[in-house]
Amino acid sequence: MEEKYIQNAKVLKALSDPKRLRIVDMLSCGELCACNILEKFHITQPTLSHDMKVLMNAGLVKARREGKWIYYSLNDGCLQTFYHQLGEAFTSKPDCICYRKGGDI
Repeated sequence: MEEKYIQNAKVLKALSDPKRLRIVDMLSCGELCACNILEKFHITQPTLSHDMKVLMNAGLVKARREGKWIYYSLNDGCLQTFYHQLGEAFTSKPDCICYRKGGDI
């Protein structure tokens, strides 16, 4: 299967959780400290760490450490690729998968 489908499935799976989707929405306003994200949810720090790891493994979020704090931001490159590929999946075009010959879909 083409890599773009595998990567898009990872992104969609990461975003399928309402809490993670809300975190991405929060990060759309800019970089946030983990402590600021944690304040908005009734969850533990290990739970937030797990959710952030899922978002980072999907390529949606980047992290940087400053002292004892971790700051998260959106990975704009990944998001742009995801938008583009998802848009292509919903659009008919000459090289669309539905026009391919044979059983290799």
